[in-house]
Amino acid sequence: MTVPSPSDLPARPNASSRPEKALPVRPRRSRLPLAQLIKETRLFVVDMDGTIYLGENPLPGAWDFLRACQANPRLNCLLFTNNSSTTAAHYEQKLRRLGWNGPLPPIVTSGDVAIAWLQREQPRARVCLLATPSVTRQFEAAGISLCPPPSGPDCNQARRPDLVLLTFDQSLTYAKLASACQAIREGASFVATHPDINCPTENGFIPDCGAMISLISTSTGVKPLILGKPFPETVAAIETLSGVPRAQMTFIGDRLYTDIACGVNNGAHGLLVLSGEASQSDLPGYPVQPDAVLPSVADLVPWLS
Repeated sequence: MTVPSPSDLPARPNASSRPEKALPVRPRRSRLPLAQLIKETRLFVVDMDGTIYLGENPLPGAWDFLRACQANPRLNCLLFTNNSSTTAAHYEQKLRRLGWNGPLPPIVTSGDVAIAWLQREQPRARVCLLATPSVTRQFEAAGISLCPPPSGPDCNQARRPDLVLLTFDQSLTYAKLASACQAIREGASFVATHPDINCPTENGFIPDCGAMISLISTSTGVKPLILGKPFPETVAAIETLSGVPRAQMTFIGDRLYTDIACGVNNGAHGLLVLSGEASQSDLPGYPVQPDAVLPSVADLVPWLS
């Protein structure tokens, strides 16, 4: 599969139209020696599928990498996924099912980033949420004010949504799409959790949140604010959750346009592993370049002891 360029991802509004201030971007620099990269890192923000496991199979050395991180008193490790079709609890269960028997590292999804953003930037907003039942329950438990679709039988002007929030809703229906588009045309803001166009599965690719964004944007003419990797809201949320400044974070993953771009474009580091989507041949001329490249996270283990 051809690696998408950042320009292939669903577009966001210009920074001047966003409700929050633009975050600083680190000046680009050449590749870092691995020893220096690790010395500058207090927190590894690690992608899961393609980095820790592939589908239902842990990648060789992944458990050794997690154990080495947890044994190093200077380093912390956080697992992050753009996939907002389910919750962190699901991924905890998956790690156990795949054989991880150590302490569970913190797990954050782009859905968690959306909740943090809503609580910080739009605490009183009425939200029309397009999400699976488990993610909907997560938002309700976080105190997010959810409202029925604007065409629902209980709708009145006072209860119309202030914003439409699109997640990777694998329970998406035409009725949900039509209601969301109506709300956006009537003035609701449009926000989405992440820009990934396709989601890899055991049976090939399925449409992800980015494909759903394109459908809604084509119908309404409105581009969403996107919160997940590679955008700065993800880095801001992780700073808040971890207490670690972005300059001391390294994003590790197998996708140049999300994992690596999230680090190098937002004041953190980016370490590409070649155990998933990207290959060495994708790097020459690509607009986003990592600080370091390794075959897999297993190759970090000797450097962490």
